[in-house]
Amino acid sequence: MKIGYARVSTAGQDLTVQRDGLVALGVDPENIHVDHGFTGTNRTRPGLREALASCRRGDTLVVTKLDRLARSVIDARDIADELTRKGVAPESRRQHL
Repeated sequence: MKIGYARVSTAGQDLTVQRDGLVALGVDPENIHVDHGFTGTNRTRPGLREALASCRRGDTLVVTKLDRLARSVIDARDIADELTRKGVAPESRRQHL
């Protein structure tokens, strides 16, 4: 199954483009987890935690851009390591993970 994750860091930003991109990549809208008003440097984002918790072996965690998932290489690597341990493949529309 494909699990989607989208994030905007300010209330004035819109998730529509990210949601549409995730759906275009094959993510069911019911499986998209979102965070509003959280920066990518905050690892305690509730939507990210929900997305990671819902991933099972064989699933794919999909983001439209890597910076929606993490803002630092260290955080991106830690998340990728967590996914790998769970047997989950990360996928980004614009960058390879």
